[in-house]
Amino acid sequence: MRQTKYITSGGLAFSEDKDMEKLHRFSLKGWHVSDFKFMGYTLEKGESSDYIYSVDYHLLKEGEEEEYFYFFSSSGWSHIASKGGIHLFRAHPGTKPIYSDRDTSVEKYESLYSFMKSLAIPIGLITVLTWIGAVISSGTLQSFLHVIAVIFSIIAVPTAWTTIAASSNKWKEKEKKGVVNLLKTIPFLLFSIAVITLLFVHDSPIRLLASMVIGAIALPTAIWIILSLYHKMGRQKA
Repeated sequence: MRQTKYITSGGLAFSEDKDMEKLHRFSLKGWHVSDFKFMGYTLEKGESSDYIYSVDYHLLKEGEEEEYFYFFSSSGWSHIASKGGIHLFRAHPGTKPIYSDRDTSVEKYESLYSFMKSLAIPIGLITVLTWIGAVISSGTLQSFLHVIAVIFSIIAVPTAWTTIAASSNKWKEKEKKGVVNLLKTIPFLLFSIAVITLLFVHDSPIRLLASMVIGAIALPTAIWIILSLYHKMGRQKA
């Protein structure tokens, strides 16, 4: 019988609560998360236990690790795994939440947003410059810039979307519903612009970029819908 398994994540910026609920359900079945993996988690088989899970976003500087993890362990939360600035903890039901009020919850999502923004801005700038270069150049240089632009776009679009989601989570905790609703419309606005561009613009580099934007938005949306249905079916079976 397998002693480890892999399960997918809906993306912590998009479905943190659903991910934590899913890990809780697996712990009741004797499958306990042991590490982060690409777009998911590794689980190990053990005895059935009632664990709740929570994540924190914090880039640790040298020498901060011991104090940081001690703070959580003294509050009843055991550290499970870390990846970059993302840290996963578990505890038994009834343990005081890591973030128990609005101010601390806002601080949590501001950390995630700041981290994602520090990645999104330089990546986005480089991507825009390489696409401009690809449009105005020709010959071998244009072909080379096309390749570079595509590579950066594959990274930039999901990074930008995750940054928008992190910002939305921050404003949601601040109870700014208008800002949250506005941020939610950005991907769909970009999707609409990309579709219109694909239909009416005939320049090859711009059409390629539009196609990539459509794919980068449509694919995660489809994954999110599938995972949402999976979560609902899992709750019905539990």
